[in-house]
Amino acid sequence: MAATPQNPAASAPRRKVSRHRGEGQWAVGHFTPLNGNEQFKKDDDGLNVRTRIETVYSKRGFDSIDPNDLRGRMRWWGLYTQRKPGIDGGKTAILEPEELDDKYFMLRVRIDGGRLTTQQLRVIGEISQEFARGTADITDRQNVQYHWIRIEDVPEIWNRLEAVGLSTTEACGDTPRVILGSPVAGIAEDEIIDGTPAIEEIHRRVIGNPAFSNLPRKFKTAISGSPLLDVAHEINDVAFVGVVHPEHGPGFDVWVGGGLSTNPKIGVRLGAWVPLDEVPDVHEGVVSIFRDYGYRRLRNRARLKFLVADWGPEKFRQVLQDEYLERTLVDGPAPAQPVERWRDHVGVHRQKDGRYYVGFAPRVGRVDGTTLTKIADLAEAHGSGRVRTTVEQKMIVLDVEEAQVESLVEALEALDLTAKPSPFRRGTMACTGIEYCKLAIVETKARGSALIDELERRIPDFDEPITININGCPNACARIQVADIGLKGQLMLDDRGEQVEGYQVHLGGALGLEAGFGRKVRGLKVTSEELPDYIERVLKRFQAEREDGERFATWAARAGEEALS
Repeated sequence: MAATPQNPAASAPRRKVSRHRGEGQWAVGHFTPLNGNEQFKKDDDGLNVRTRIETVYSKRGFDSIDPNDLRGRMRWWGLYTQRKPGIDGGKTAILEPEELDDKYFMLRVRIDGGRLTTQQLRVIGEISQEFARGTADITDRQNVQYHWIRIEDVPEIWNRLEAVGLSTTEACGDTPRVILGSPVAGIAEDEIIDGTPAIEEIHRRVIGNPAFSNLPRKFKTAISGSPLLDVAHEINDVAFVGVVHPEHGPGFDVWVGGGLSTNPKIGVRLGAWVPLDEVPDVHEGVVSIFRDYGYRRLRNRARLKFLVADWGPEKFRQVLQDEYLERTLVDGPAPAQPVERWRDHVGVHRQKDGRYYVGFAPRVGRVDGTTLTKIADLAEAHGSGRVRTTVEQKMIVLDVEEAQVESLVEALEALDLTAKPSPFRRGTMACTGIEYCKLAIVETKARGSALIDELERRIPDFDEPITININGCPNACARIQVADIGLKGQLMLDDRGEQVEGYQVHLGGALGLEAGFGRKVRGLKVTSEELPDYIERVLKRFQAEREDGERFATWAARAGEEALS
């Protein structure tokens, strides 16, 4: 008998091997839970924990929470325990979960498409002030995150959010996460197609639906019809990117299998063009493939990107068409490369209706409840009832009359929310970091804010687009691999032989223009204290050596290691 994929031992010597249990794919009959996460999801749907929170845990307190709810199912409603204060980064991977847990929660409010009314923003700000010690961070997935949330207060927070059309449903967990959307959908002068109706229909079909509430891991979606490619589509599980088909007109190009963390992968095109009204069907098909064929055996291989890498885009498209859509998709063109290097919509821009939108830059996404309520007040005072969050930790006020623009810009500046930021203020992002995150090893938010000030002081003439992304651990929530300068937090020894916070450096990553991952220079690590010196040195070398019009990422790819050290 010849060797086959099903019988590899036919032509090989017999040896004792352990029986492989498969990858935990439901579609091939592997329904037995192969790890603790799969077991607790099988025992009870994560969506069901809300009832226990409302009727039991909020009344009896933190100590009454079942461990599988506390560190598992509560994520289905946007709740993670936060890091206990005073635990240094060296203990992150050593202590047991219960030793890292504080008796407070991070709570994530999902903001699909980044779309908010000023009324909704005001409620978010008020909840922050009353229940979250003023905390409210804008994430790079258009959400808002609170900290210091008590379990006793969660039902009331839900009541207030839901009264204005917001929720925390499936903001975390092995679920369809927030749907990214262009923050200027429906208003931008250069928009190819408005994806808002698809976002709304996908949300209606999928979010909170038990048919999709037990996925192998998290599932990230992005939809944008902007030519700026403004939703980081390359690193989402599924993305729909606005294109114009030569015969059928505006629609979407479909991408699958993107993601970062410790095994980063750029998404791949399926080569399919989809009209707006079919986007929800295709999305449902892709998320169903992930549910049915996704790898559930090992958590570190459970993201869709691993299935796509094994199958390839051709097989993935074929399965999607044959088993889930029962129709053939139309072949279509790739999106054009964006002409702008910044994709965050910061600054003053004309809308297609003649009014203006104003994008501004908080420091590394860190705001507070008082500031958010003031932003809502300012927007309304200048004639707007709509604001947006972006995937770059920025915000936008829409629908401003030309006569009101200058006044709004000045009022935002007074809140340290500049619409005319330096490249460093505009391009620096940071994850939550060790202040609250149980996975983190180093501090990030304060480090990023201080770095902005230092670089503005040291290199005031630097005027090139530059992205500096700071992450507190290897999990890449701040997208370090696709930044010009990506900083992955770790502990290291300084010149005195003392253990200090530091960063492994990635250089030359990019999205949009020639998307790819940053380069790691052998042995290049920088302590937190040395960080401003290092970045100043590298950026000055770039200024001195760059060719006409050359981007930092291109220069970093060709520069010698000495220039990058």
